[in-house]
Amino acid sequence: MAEVRGHLADVIDRARREGTPTIITRRGKQEAVVIDIQEYQRLRQLAEDAEDAWLSRLADEARAEGTEGSITLEEMAAELLARED
Repeated sequence: MAEVRGHLADVIDRARREGTPTIITRRGKQEAVVIDIQEYQRLRQLAEDAEDAWLSRLADEARAEGTEGSITLEEMAAELLARED
């Protein structure tokens, strides 16, 4: 951390120009990483796309299974509340 504080501009420049990430450690434990903003945005988009694909797959599987034996959200909430009592 102390080293990054003294060289933050260099760390940011290296991430931006060279695409080199810098892992920041505190007491030997990895705490954070400095990466170029475009790389961050690309990674966020990949994560969102993967999540959307996963949710779509779950929805498709649920539709394929049909509704027999399923319960509504309200029924599930009531069942969970009854278990708490």
